[in-house]
Amino acid sequence: MGLLSFKGGIHPPHAKKATEHLPIVDYLEPKIVEIPLRQHIGAPCEAVVQKGDTVKMGQLIGKAPSFVSANVHSSVSGKVLDVKKMNTAYGFDVCVIIENDFKNELDESVKPKGDFTQMTGAEIIGIIKEAGLVGMGGAGFPTHVKLSPPPEKPIDTIILNGAECEPFLTCDHRLMLEQPEMIVMGLEILMKALSVSNGYIGIESNKPDAIESMTKAAKGTPIKVVGLHTKYPQGAEKQLIYACTNREVPSGGLPMDAGVVVNNVATSATIARVFKEGMPLVERICTVTGKAIKSPKNIRFKVGTSLKELIDFCDGYAETPGKLLLGGPMMGVAQASDQLPAMKNTSGILVFTKEDAKLPPATSCIKCGKCVSVCPAFLEPIQISAYSLGLNFEKAEKFGALDCIECGSCSFICPSKRPLLESIRVAKREILAKRRK
Repeated sequence: MGLLSFKGGIHPPHAKKATEHLPIVDYLEPKIVEIPLRQHIGAPCEAVVQKGDTVKMGQLIGKAPSFVSANVHSSVSGKVLDVKKMNTAYGFDVCVIIENDFKNELDESVKPKGDFTQMTGAEIIGIIKEAGLVGMGGAGFPTHVKLSPPPEKPIDTIILNGAECEPFLTCDHRLMLEQPEMIVMGLEILMKALSVSNGYIGIESNKPDAIESMTKAAKGTPIKVVGLHTKYPQGAEKQLIYACTNREVPSGGLPMDAGVVVNNVATSATIARVFKEGMPLVERICTVTGKAIKSPKNIRFKVGTSLKELIDFCDGYAETPGKLLLGGPMMGVAQASDQLPAMKNTSGILVFTKEDAKLPPATSCIKCGKCVSVCPAFLEPIQISAYSLGLNFEKAEKFGALDCIECGSCSFICPSKRPLLESIRVAKREILAKRRK
């Protein structure tokens, strides 16, 4: 199999050895879950339960108020202790706090959805929407929105991201080894929903066992499993599309502009579960790892379980933590506390030691051009950063700040350790804020 790739990118240490050979273990009985009503890009949900209510597993507790939003369901059965604002990874949001009764009673809506091959695309997308599916690779974009392109942008290809290019994370790798048939079924459902015949599953070459597993599972289907060069950010949408189809997403465009929809392998497996069992998105797999974790694991958990509880399940901290990230080290978001709920898009809980968390001091740019050579979006990060630091956001916009995919390759490669990504993010926020005004 010839390996496919994109231009640019970097080769950070993989740091996956601690968990890549560990099977997925379950932590599915938290005493209390705190389920945020905003676990996705878009409008937060509106609570449809209140303090004192009894709920069942899979029951709707937060209804999406608009198209770009995603329903939220109870991950346990039990009693609603409160509905109030709390700290979450997204900010200060309304959460439904439920005390688990450990009966695991299912809501009456949780039942198999039938033969998807006999359904229309609209029916399939409707089921996915009701189940609260979001991108489980980290972005949290509502899946039904991706599957609803305007008529003038026809889709002919669906790609599943199995690259898992972020260092440390191995949950998708383990999923491809342990549930390959569910991933393939989910992709077949997605292909049926959009009436497309081209389906790809892209997997990096450092996971040969996953490539073999998925190839075997996809045998007899029109789905192609493609090997990708091990390079970061191979899993980014635009780079994955180019590697698999040789198509380029235009500047300022979306994958649909190239006739493609991209989903994560975990999202695909969850779609299959929705149709087979009727269970909405109430649990997922994440990797809990880092030098500050005693016993790293790949864990299947209930949405709303506290980060501290999952860390304790890994025998707690090996030493005083220096930094806690949700996601991987390149694009993950640092958190101020472990007293937060894990959510639909929590793909990793990464805890660095104080030594590993130290940032080297930034020095003057030496004009080496390394940030330009590795940028997968073909930008000039140092120029955008300089304009951002000088508060000249109009110039930053002209240099393509909004095309930055925030992969962090520029900051990683910079010998002067300039705050390139951080300053570009500031520019993007300011530019978008001005446009909204």
